[in-house]
Order: sequence, then C-alpha cells, then structure tokens
Amino acid sequence: MRLLHTSDWHLGRSFHRVNMLDAQAAFIAHLVATVREHGVDAVVVSGDVYDRAVPPLAAVELFDDALHRLADLGVPTVMISGNHDSARRLGVGAGLIDRAGIHLRTDPTACAEPVVLADAHGDVAFYGLPYLEPALVKDEFRVERAGHEAVLGAAMDRVRADLAGRAPGTRSVVLAHAFVTGGQASDSERDITVGGVAAVPAAVFDGVDYAALGHLHGSQTLAPRVRYSGSPLPYSFSEADHRKSMWLVDLGPEGDVTAERVDCPVPRPLARIRGTLDELLDDPALTPHEDAWVEATLTDAVRPDDPMARLCERFPHTLSLVFDPDRAPDDPDVSYAQRLRGRTDQQIAEDFVTHVRGAGPDAAEQDVLRAAFDAVRTDDTLREVAR
Repeated sequence: MRLLHTSDWHLGRSFHRVNMLDAQAAFIAHLVATVREHGVDAVVVSGDVYDRAVPPLAAVELFDDALHRLADLGVPTVMISGNHDSARRLGVGAGLIDRAGIHLRTDPTACAEPVVLADAHGDVAFYGLPYLEPALVKDEFRVERAGHEAVLGAAMDRVRADLAGRAPGTRSVVLAHAFVTGGQASDSERDITVGGVAAVPAAVFDGVDYAALGHLHGSQTLAPRVRYSGSPLPYSFSEADHRKSMWLVDLGPEGDVTAERVDCPVPRPLARIRGTLDELLDDPALTPHEDAWVEATLTDAVRPDDPMARLCERFPHTLSLVFDPDRAPDDPDVSYAQRLRGRTDQQIAEDFVTHVRGAGPDAAEQDVLRAAFDAVRTDDTLREVAR
C-alpha cells in the first residue's frame, strides 16, 4: 500500500507580514497532483491542519476545497487534529465526511478504533491519535501524572491491544502529533512542555509498522518506521535550511517500509544574512539572496540610520531585521534580549529568584515554578479550545 504522509499545513498562517494563503493553495494542488501521479492509495495528515482554533474564513474555505478534491480522487484520507487545531471544531461533521472517504480522527477516546483499508495483501489499520493535551486527557487514560509520555503511552497500549485482536498479518499505521525524542525543533512550533518535559521516546510507537508524525516542522527520520513529514511551507527563518517535502511511503506485504521524499513547491527561498549594514549592501556573495525572503542581522556597534529602507533597496523582500552588535558576553552594553537568548521560561524565573534572593530555588521551589508555568499554558489551551 502506498501512503502519502504530510502534516502541519497551518492553513491561515502568515510568514511575518506575508499572507501565505496562495502558497498554501498551491501546496494543496501539488498534493492532489502527487496523489494522482504516484498512484497513492491513502493520504495521512498528522495534525495542525489549521494554525489556530478559530481559523479565518479563507482558511476554512481552502480546507473545504482540499477535502472535495481529495474525495473526488477516490483515495482515502486519514487526518488527526494537532495542538493548533480545535479538535471539536475540526471534528464537526466527521461522521458524514467519513462516507466520502475522508476520515477525521479528533476524539482521544476513539484512538483504538482504526480506519481499516485493504490492498491485495490484506488489511491495514490506521490509528489516529489526535494531539493529547495531558491535562485534558489524563483521566480518560487513567494515568497518575499528566505528562506526554504517560498519556501517549496509554493511548498506544490501547492501539496495540486492538491490533492484537485483529487477523494475523494485519499491518498498522499510527498518526500522532507529538514531540518525539531525537527530533529537531524550529522556532515556529508552539511549546508543548509539561512538567519540564516536551518529548516522548520513539519506543512508545513500538509494535506498529509505521508512525506518521506531525508537530515538528522539519522533515526527519527518527527510525525507518518513525518519521516526521514536516510542514510543507516555511513558517520561521529557523527553517531556512529545510527541504520542504512529503513522504511517499510504501508499506509492503510483511509490513516492511520504504520511503522517499516528494518536494513541495517553495513560494520564495529564505535567507539569513549577517554583518554590518555596509557589508550586507556591498558583499557580492549575497547576490543570490536578492530575490529571497530575508532576515538580516546587523552587527554594527551603533544602530545605523534607516536600515530597513536601505536594505530593501538591495533585498526588496526583507521581512525581519535583528540588531546584534558584536560584543563580548560580559560587556555591560549586551542587551537583555541577548542575555536571555536560548533560555527557557523556567530558567529565566530561576535566575530571577537567584538575583533577588542571592540563592537559587531549591527542588521544591523549582517544582512550584514548573507547576505555575504548566498551569498557565494549560489555561491558555483551555481558553483557546473554548472559544
């Protein structure tokens, strides 16, 4: 059975101030063409269909168009909700849409109820595990601690139990939206840390033939059977070196897996350039970036006059301007933002305690701070879902 694995469409999202809807529509057209041209038997979409719980109307219309075009192909599609989606909104009408061969899996309680498709070698069970927010699903999965590994592990126990009761030789595919250990993150993914931990081990997916992952925006192979497709479009300059693609996966008669990447159309290349303003304006080596979306980091000791307008004369698609003067880390003029770069909210809070008290927080106080950050993040999630 040939699968096309994609995720993280983020319909409705912009790139800095650039509206990406046309690029997203071009991707949908490319996906449909790929399904047709490569003889795809099933499409899997591993979450973050939308960029936010209440997407703009244009994004909903594009999603509706995508569903119709996929249904017209007669190729089954399995989708799950991600941490950016409202699972309840995305799942509205799932029963009716299911009849058209578009299978929306947004309910955590149904994670062990697969979509079963067949080929010449027997059944393939597709298990959709929507994003599992630990604080919201810990009671459903009867776990003591509200952590990602606990709830995802409990969901996978249900999957394995269901699979064990099926006919021998039944192959299996799991769609999941999670941060798996070994994956490389980028700046455009929303933090899902709970209790100081965001990642789960890849071993949680043991026992299935293929785990089609979503959440991280770079295409990655964590193991031959565990892969991220990545987002089809860039959503931050940290993705400047990404090759945007989908996975074309062949699932053999014994559950063996082979995969190749299918490149996605890129609306415009990304470039990150660094130097003094004069260097950036004069360096001939930067000529290839003149038509790219540019993030420019200026290292001038003193902020130059009108830098964005001057940069745009050479790089008309400059979207981001960062000031990072070349200074020693202990220089008193190093900015607050520079000192905080790369530090988590937990670390910043602990540094503040150390600064005002003269001693850092002990283990119990660290737990209190961690619980406070978790509570705020969970409350934000609940508020967004309830909108």
